[in-house]
Amino acid sequence: MGLLVEGKWTDQWYDTKSTGGKFERSESQFRNWVTADGAPGPSGEGGFAAEAGRYHLYVSYACPWAHRTLIFRKLKGLDDLIGISAVHPDMLRDGWTFDTDDKGATGDRLHGLSFLRDIYTKADPVYSGRVTVPTLWDKKRETIVSNESAEIIRMFNSAFDDLTGNSRDYYPEEKREEIDAVNARVYDTLNNGVYKSGFATTQDAYEAAVGPLFDTLDWLEGRLSKTRYVVGDEITEADWRLFTTLIRFDPVYHVHFKCSRSRIVDYPNLWAYTRDLYQQPGVAETVNMEHIVRHYYYSHDTINPHRIVPVVQRRDLDAPHGRG
Repeated sequence: MGLLVEGKWTDQWYDTKSTGGKFERSESQFRNWVTADGAPGPSGEGGFAAEAGRYHLYVSYACPWAHRTLIFRKLKGLDDLIGISAVHPDMLRDGWTFDTDDKGATGDRLHGLSFLRDIYTKADPVYSGRVTVPTLWDKKRETIVSNESAEIIRMFNSAFDDLTGNSRDYYPEEKREEIDAVNARVYDTLNNGVYKSGFATTQDAYEAAVGPLFDTLDWLEGRLSKTRYVVGDEITEADWRLFTTLIRFDPVYHVHFKCSRSRIVDYPNLWAYTRDLYQQPGVAETVNMEHIVRHYYYSHDTINPHRIVPVVQRRDLDAPHGRG
């Protein structure tokens, strides 16, 4: 896992010495928005109108942030409008690569480049920062629209509705305040909390992260004892942002990131809820458990220096969930 410094690749892991052992995630830097008419969004510049075939999405099937965008692409009927390229699951000294010697890794279908970092320097030859997925590329302007998953899913939620006729809204106006509140807690303590636990390099930093993580799982278990989904009885954005962490928790985070107090299967409501979301039409197609397990255990040599990929227990995600 490296980064670009003024367009030059550097193999450099996160600096936790300067933060007292804490993992701190970098902010995404490309923050433009695709809108129905190309008007500016909440950040960045305008000129990115929703058009069929104009945009290309770079993803990793292993990455929970990229997984969000794959789910929204599927749910909102964008498969024929937005193409995808999937990186190789191994993220080593060269970062994300377009090697194709693994089932599901597609190569760069758009430019034929070798590394995801090449997409970033194509957009900005002197870019400095992490090279991350998802990355939404604009073929017309030859640049990156956004590399912020939380914003890409909101673009997918509404910007293309006139083209697809799919008006299903996962961020309805009347629920936005509650969705945002749930998202804020889940992001800080769970979505990112698993990384803060796993990448911590001191005991204090680890315990400061893992405690709130399980407090949030307990809180979610309680919420789901009262409603089918986390913000009422209809699926919202908050559920999909949560799902991509839950589906990875038992096979990866529980062991690899030392989030070991409990498993998702130990929470009756959370486990049934995870199966409920997995069984929504099209969602199972976005889950590549081989890439998920391979990526984490093989790529993070600071945690698993011998790169031993464990044989993990596969649970029946198609079992009846009983949450109808």
